Amino acid sequence: MTRFYPFLFVLLWSTGFIGAKFGLPYAEPVTFLCVRYLLVIAVMGGVALATRAPWPHAPRQWLHIGVTGLLVHATYLGGVFMAISHGLPAGIASLVVGLQPLLTALGAGVLLGEKVLPRQWAGLVLGFGGVGLVVSHKVAAAASAPELTAMLTPVLVALVGITAGTLYQKRFCPAFDLRTGSVIQFVPCLIVSALVASQTETMAITWSGQFVFALGWLVLVLSVGAISLLNLLIRSGSAVNVASLFYLTPPTTALIAWGVFGETLTGLALAGMAITVFGVWLARK
Repeated sequence: MTRFYPFLFVLLWSTGFIGAKFGLPYAEPVTFLCVRYLLVIAVMGGVALATRAPWPHAPRQWLHIGVTGLLVHATYLGGVFMAISHGLPAGIASLVVGLQPLLTALGAGVLLGEKVLPRQWAGLVLGFGGVGLVVSHKVAAAASAPELTAMLTPVLVALVGITAGTLYQKRFCPAFDLRTGSVIQFVPCLIVSALVASQTETMAITWSGQFVFALGWLVLVLSVGAISLLNLLIRSGSAVNVASLFYLTPPTTALIAWGVFGETLTGLALAGMAITVFGVWLARK
C-alpha cells in the first residue's frame, strides 16, 4: 500500500492550484488561508482528542514542528495564493516552484549529508526541463506583462519556504504523530497569517457555494490528506526523492485543468510530461 503514497500525493497536491482558482475570487488570499487553517486545526484537533493521540514531550520538538508548519504551509501557500490572486498564471507559479527539487538537492548534500548521485542530478535537470515544456505556452503568453516582476515575488518566497521546510523537517523532526503534529504545524500558521491579513486585507469573504466547495476541498483533501502523505514521505525517504515528486505537479495540474476547465494541451506540453515522468523516475530510481 505504501508504494502508492507518492502517486496519491502527487494527485492530491496537484488539485491545490485548482482549488485556489475556484476559491480566490471570493476571498483575499491570506484571509482564505486563515479560514483554511482554522478548519484544519478544528478537524485534526478533534481527531487527536477523540483518538487520544500522543503529543510531543520535549518543548524543542514543538518548536521544530511549528517551524516546519510556518515554512511549508504559511510561507509556501501564502506566497502561491498571493501570486495567483495578483494575476500570476498557475503555469508560471508551477514553473518557479518547480525549482524546488534542484534547490533541495543542493541543500540535502550540504545540510543533511545526503549523497546525490549523477543519475539523480540528470533526472532532476530533465524533470525541470519537462516542466518548462509543459507550461511554456503559458509562460510565453504572460512574459510580457508589465507587472510580472511584482507577481513573481510572492511565488519566489513560496519557493524558498517549501525548500527550507522540506530540509528543516527532514533534519529536525522527520517523525511525529500526524494528528497532533498537524495541529502544532497549523496553529502558528493561523496566528501569523491572521496578523498579516488584519494589516493588509479587508478580511471580507463571499460565502458562495463555489467558495465553500473550494474551502472544503483544500481543507480535507489538501491540508489533511496531501499534507499527511507528505509528512509520511519525508519520514521514510530521502529529501531528494520526496522533492522530485513536485516535478509531477504541473503536468498533473495541466491534465486536471484540461479535464475540468477545458484548457488546451499542446504537443509540446505532452512531450514535456513524458520527459518529466522520465526525469522523476531517474531521480528516484
